[in-house]
Formats: sequence, structure tokens, C-alpha cells
Amino acid sequence: MTSTATMQAWQFEQYGHYTEVLHWTERALPEPGPRQARVRTAAVSLNFPDLLIVQGKYQHRAPLPAVPGVEAVGIVEAVGPGSKFKIGDRAVGFCHGGGTLAEAFLVDDASAWTVPTHVADEQAAALSVTYGTSWFGLTHRAQLTEGETLLVLGAAGGVGLAAIQLGKLLGATVIACAGDARKLAVCRDNGADHLIDYRREDLVERVKEITAGRGADVIYDPVGGDLFDQVKRCVAWGGRLVVIGFAGGRIPQIELNRILLKNMTVVGLAWGQYLDRGSKLPEKAQFEFYDMIARRQIDPVIYRSLPFAEVKEGLRLIESREVYGKIVITR
Repeated sequence: MTSTATMQAWQFEQYGHYTEVLHWTERALPEPGPRQARVRTAAVSLNFPDLLIVQGKYQHRAPLPAVPGVEAVGIVEAVGPGSKFKIGDRAVGFCHGGGTLAEAFLVDDASAWTVPTHVADEQAAALSVTYGTSWFGLTHRAQLTEGETLLVLGAAGGVGLAAIQLGKLLGATVIACAGDARKLAVCRDNGADHLIDYRREDLVERVKEITAGRGADVIYDPVGGDLFDQVKRCVAWGGRLVVIGFAGGRIPQIELNRILLKNMTVVGLAWGQYLDRGSKLPEKAQFEFYDMIARRQIDPVIYRSLPFAEVKEGLRLIESREVYGKIVITR
């Protein structure tokens, strides 16, 4: 039987800029299917892909009308047949095509996990995507080892700060690259050993100076564009360049002879694909992150917590690149 219950959500009926198409409105309360749960929202983490979802430029397009938001935490209020959750569980979930910027959202069991009491709502909402991306990028893809040098681009963003914290935990020397002194100070406070202001300094020369001419063993790049064009010139022999995303707007290219002569490896990381393909590794990592928080080894950096009414302000902060760390929307 179809439910007639409704909820409020940030919804768009056509693709476009969030200032023009996104609005707070009533829509049907979703009913969980097999191995699904419906979660009453407590906190939502905003991510760069939310801007792309509203514009119709994200790789996963939800049927219109749609709701942005890919990760959130709250209390399970309904479960479908065979779900691992029970009503009353505190759970965090990842929704690849969006849907969490609402009073309630659906999650598949495979991409949602319970949350222990020592992890706050804001921490839980800001954990899965950023730390999952950085952990898998640095360990599974780059195989970063103790004593190596890690260069992090976009270092003051959510995934960048997670990469700094995790890189230090893995025993690396971390070089943080960002665009102003305020953001670099945040990188320093989160453990970066060296700082580069790419707007004021020659990025390639500074990396060579810091590494005594060797270059970086691992380069972690969520930016692409012009910065990728520069850092491909300062990879150490045998180094690894990890492509996380293209926040800079342009998808760059690399010459194959450079890869050959440097004996370097260029790898990609799409964290959500692990979930889509049924891997159990994200769940294992999620509970490891909880332990890391308990041991004070990691701590998601929250730039600002905003109420649900100010979602557009949160998206503006991300779009303007004013933000460092994460924007969290709370109810």
C-alpha cells in the first residue's frame, strides 16, 4: 500500500543553479524496501558533489524531482524486510544519488552503519565520504608507507584535511598545498609538516626544495586542472599520483612518456564504487574510523554548522571556496 505521509525536503524539479531551482517543499515520505531503512535526519554533511547533483552534472542522476545530499546521520524510524537495522538505531548513511537534505531519508543496508555514542552527530555526518575517500586513496590505491612524503592538494578541504590526518597516522611527511594563509594555518594545525601557498609560490620548486630534489612519493589530488599540470612534474621516481576528483573544473591529461621515465603510477579512486560493487571494506573502515576518533587520532574539521533553513548559504560557502573542512546542516 502506498503511503500518503509527507515530509519537508530541499527539492529541485529541474537542473540548474541551486539559488534558482532548489526550494524547501513537501514531498512523499519514502517507504523502505528490502534491506533498506528510513532514517529521521539529525545532521547532513554538505559536499562538493551536491552542487553537481543540482546542476545535473554528477555521475549518478536521481529521477526528478530530486533531493541533494549524499551523507547524513539520524535515528532509524522504519525498516524494510530483511534490514540489518532496527527502529531506534542511530545510523549514518551514504546515498550516492542524493536524498539526505530532507526530514528523513532512505539508505541501503550496504551503505549505512550504526554510530557509537562517543561519535557526535556532526562528526558522524562528516566522516564517511571524506575519510573513506582519503583512507582508500592513501592505503588501497597509493599504498603509502611510513617514511614517505605525501603531497596533498586542496589540503584545506574535507578530503584534504582527512588526508593530512591519515597521512600523519601512517607515518608520512605531509606537504599541504592550499590557496591562502588562513587555510594553510588550518592544515598546520591538523599535522602538516610543510606548507605551500600555490598562489604565491612556485609549487614545483617548493616541492623539490622540501624533498631535496626527489619529489613527492605520493600526490593526492582532488583538484585536477592547472595544479595537476604542475604536480605531475614533481612526482618522485617510483611515485604514485592519486586522482580523487576535479574540483578545479578541468579534467587534465598526462603524457605517457612521463609515466614511463619516472616509473610512476597514476591511479584513480572513486570511493562510492566500493559500495556499488558490494565490497565489505567500507564498513570495516567505518568502524576503524570510530576507533580512531576514540583514540583522538582523527577528528573531522567542521567549518560551520548551519540549520536546515540555511542550506543555500552552506552551498554558497562551498561554491565560493571560502570554506575549509566541512559544512554540516543540523536539525
